[in-house]
Amino acid sequence: MPENALPALPMQRTTLLDPPADFARLREQGPMSRIALWAGNTPWLVTRYEDARSVLADPRFSSENVREGFPGLQPTPPPRSPGQLFAMDPPDHTRLRRMLIPDFTFRRVEELRSAIGHLADDLIDDLLAKQPSTADLVEHFTPPLPLLVICELLGVPYADREFIHRQAAAFATVSAGPEAMRAGWAALFGYLSELLAAKSADPGDDLVSRLATERVATGEATAPEAAGLAVQLLIAGHETTASMLSLGVVTLLSHPGQLAALRADPALLPGTVEELLRYLSVVHIGLRRIATQDVEIGGVTVRAGEGVVVSLQAANRDPRAFADPDAFDITRDAHHHLAFGHGLHHCLGQSLARAELQIALPALLRRLPDLTLAAPAEDFALQGRAIHGVSRLPVSWRSS
Repeated sequence: MPENALPALPMQRTTLLDPPADFARLREQGPMSRIALWAGNTPWLVTRYEDARSVLADPRFSSENVREGFPGLQPTPPPRSPGQLFAMDPPDHTRLRRMLIPDFTFRRVEELRSAIGHLADDLIDDLLAKQPSTADLVEHFTPPLPLLVICELLGVPYADREFIHRQAAAFATVSAGPEAMRAGWAALFGYLSELLAAKSADPGDDLVSRLATERVATGEATAPEAAGLAVQLLIAGHETTASMLSLGVVTLLSHPGQLAALRADPALLPGTVEELLRYLSVVHIGLRRIATQDVEIGGVTVRAGEGVVVSLQAANRDPRAFADPDAFDITRDAHHHLAFGHGLHHCLGQSLARAELQIALPALLRRLPDLTLAAPAEDFALQGRAIHGVSRLPVSWRSS
C-alpha cells in the first residue's frame, strides 16, 4: 500500500479466527480513521467498542442506503427493495419490524428448542448412517440445520434449499459485484412473492402465512414489503448462524483446554456461546451508516453527509471492553459483545441464533466422540463474502 494511501475495505483476514491485523493498529492509532471504499468515498471507520455503541444507538446516523454519500460497498447504490429493514429508518423500520417481533420473542424461541434439538439429532443420524467416521460438516450439518429451522419458521419448503442457499450466497458475496448481488436478492424476492400469494389462499401456521393474512390482507403492509421481510429473514436466518456453527466447531477444536472445561462443566455452555459470538464476529464488512447532522464521536466530529462503517469484529476485540481480547476464554463475561449489533437495528433473531448454537454444538460433541479436524480449516476460508466462514469443514471422529 502506498505510504499515503488509505486502508481499504473490505480488509482480508490473514488467519481464519482473527480479524485483520490492521483493525488493531487503527484502533490504537485513534478513535476514528478514514478508509477507502471506492474512488471518492472515504467514510470514517469505527473500531472502538464504546464508539461503536454510540454510533449504532444514535438516531442521527441513518441506515438508508439510498442517501447520497452512503458508504456502500459499490459505487452504484442498489435500489432499495421493499422490506429491507437493514436499509430503513423509522417510522417505516419501526412499523415493519414490529410485525415480526411475536415470532422472535425469547418465549417463542424457548418453545422451539425441542424441535431444534430433534432437527439436529436427525441430521446427525443421517450423517452417521452415510459417513461412519468422517464427513464435511458444511455439507451435512452446519448450514442445513439453521436453514431447516428458518424454513420451518417461515413456512418455506425445505425441498427448495439448494435454490435458496445459492441465491442467498450470491447476495452475500460482495466480490461478485452489484449485479450478481442484486440478482440473488431478486430471485429470492420473486420466490417469496409467489409463496406469499399461495399462503394468502391457503395459509398455514407459519410466519409467511401470518404476514399474508394478518398484515397484507389488513392493509398494514404491502405484499412487496412482506415478501422483502421474508427474504431478509431467510438470508439472515441461516447464513450467519451457519458460519457461527462452522467456526464455532473450529474454535473449540483449536482450543482443547477450553473444550475440556466445557465438557467437564456443561453449565459453561451459555457463556461459551457468548464468547464464540464475541471472538468470531462473523459479520465481516461492518455496519454502515451516514450522518444526518454533525455528530461528535470519540472526540472526532463527523459532518452531516459523511459515512461511517462500524467494525463489529474490531469493537469486540477492543481491550478497553474485554481483558486480553484476542484470547478465547469461555469463562469470561462476554454478554455485552456487539455481535448482534446495537440500537434499533440489533438483530431480531438473536434469541433464535443463541438457541441453535446452544443446542447444535453440544449435540455434535456428544454424538461424535473424539471429534477432530480432518484437514486444516484455514484452507477453506471463504473470501469476498459479507459473512465470514468456511466453504468446507472436514472432520473425523471415533466410530462406535
